[in-house]
Amino acid sequence: MAAMDILVKDGGFGTQMSVHVGDAVDGDPLWSARFNSTNPAAVVATHLDFLQNGADIILTNTYQTSVEGYMEYLELDEEESIELIKKTVRLAHVAMDKYKAEYYQSHQKIPENKFIIASIGPFGAHLHDGSEYTGDYADYVPAKTITDWHRVRIEACLEEGVDGLAIETIPCQMEAEALVEMLCDDYPDVKFWVTFQCKDEKTLAHGEYFSDAANSIWELLRERNALDRCLALGVNCVHPQHVTPLFKSLNGERSAKEKIPLVVYPNSGEVYNVVDGWHGREHCVPLENFVPEWAQLGAKIIGGCCRTYARDIRHISEAIHAINKLRKGA
Repeated sequence: MAAMDILVKDGGFGTQMSVHVGDAVDGDPLWSARFNSTNPAAVVATHLDFLQNGADIILTNTYQTSVEGYMEYLELDEEESIELIKKTVRLAHVAMDKYKAEYYQSHQKIPENKFIIASIGPFGAHLHDGSEYTGDYADYVPAKTITDWHRVRIEACLEEGVDGLAIETIPCQMEAEALVEMLCDDYPDVKFWVTFQCKDEKTLAHGEYFSDAANSIWELLRERNALDRCLALGVNCVHPQHVTPLFKSLNGERSAKEKIPLVVYPNSGEVYNVVDGWHGREHCVPLENFVPEWAQLGAKIIGGCCRTYARDIRHISEAIHAINKLRKGA
């Protein structure tokens, strides 16, 4: 991945998928992961939507996948569940190949700097109890149990070929540290990023300070001579207004040379409650408005999460391309 350019990540997969499947995503214990089995064409179409609107990076639709979830809610056995996770990665490759073919027909060249990253959501996501937004399980689930659970999906994704892993929406420092240690020990050639889920402008969902958690991961990687393995650290599935204070707490006092590379893909700014669902879009500040200040603080990868559509990624892409062009002096 180019060191100078900021890259555009895709948006909210389940959000954009609703364009193709309606409102069947929300409330499903498998979320968008059910459609890997029941409507793979919609999965491919959703990836294509983001690529066609400027995404440099697409995440596999594996955030909510797990052997346990597929066995319980799709009545698959263990082997079939693992195969479905692998198939999900292949769907991302199908979309990428289609996009490249379409691009070649229009431009007579193959697009560069397009990447497939495997989405590795938190342990709490498969519990379907909201604990990915609290991290409560860190208080009673051993780290080895968590890493053993992650390992099955990680190995399935790596077997099908990805450019890296998105360790994302992690609500607690313990899970992030355990996963990074596992990746350093057992998967020495794999690149990754780590993004935390934060509840406010300072702290993770579980209560640790974001700056402490991120610095802990960075030092862990430094001690293992593995800084080059980490694409970025950052946040996702957070309110966009929280991002700048969070990033300032980590990089605000660092020189340009010392800044930790950051990744951010927030929600739209809408608020969710169980009674009304999502609301407040009319009050949201467009995400592209935040791009310059996030770039100034060290963001290398910027995209969207919940309630961000392909059109939002197009606007983010336009803002990022303008910054990249300016930095190159073009």
